Amino acid sequence: MREALIGVAIFVCLAGASLVSLMIYERFPAHHRQDDTSAVVRHAANLFVVMSSLVLGLMINSAKNTFESIDHNVHAFATELILLDRSLRQYGPETDAARQSLAAYAQRVVDATSPSQQTPAVANRLSELLLNQVGDMLAALTPPEARHAALLQNATQQLQKVIERRWVLIEQSEGAIPAPLIALLVAWLTLIFASFGFRAPRNATVVCTFIVSAALVASALYLILDMDLPFSGPIQISPAPLQRALTEMTQ
Repeated sequence: MREALIGVAIFVCLAGASLVSLMIYERFPAHHRQDDTSAVVRHAANLFVVMSSLVLGLMINSAKNTFESIDHNVHAFATELILLDRSLRQYGPETDAARQSLAAYAQRVVDATSPSQQTPAVANRLSELLLNQVGDMLAALTPPEARHAALLQNATQQLQKVIERRWVLIEQSEGAIPAPLIALLVAWLTLIFASFGFRAPRNATVVCTFIVSAALVASALYLILDMDLPFSGPIQISPAPLQRALTEMTQ
């Protein structure tokens, strides 16, 4: 939702800057409308075009790296859940309650991947309690012999990996693109679009071009920001690895 509002605000800034510049140009004093003034405005706009291109490239690369890193961690998280369930199953029927809590946790994580959720899929506090229950149940077990002791130690280590991976995903879910950089880029783009309206002919074609261009640029920035937050919006991390893990755990 926040990214959509930012996208709308960017569209209003860009379209408004170009249209306002177009409308007020005729009111400028004559010496402000000379060719030399127009040349200076174009050179300044070209400078901001280059800088905006560099910043956009950095933002796209940052969002791409964030998305790929979280996608990798989701796959690893699902794998660790499966391995933990396998270790509990090998221990014997004493861990059935722990396996049920683990499966309930996995089910809540899968359910939380719907687009309507406002929090990361792994950040739910009730889900955290289910993981803590698994740890408490493992701590209460008394291995009857060395084989069970080894399996219990292995399961405890795997549970710790699951918890660590969960917190990694929570920390990564807040995005990596700083807000001041976004504000600076929008300011540059606003100046660029304002320069477009300087000395532009006042007709419907020009106005439509400004509006469509502002909409496309705002949409591109919206998608970049949305990719930087992979647990919300139209571009989301696929829940398929977690769904497969849940299937494996409940068979």
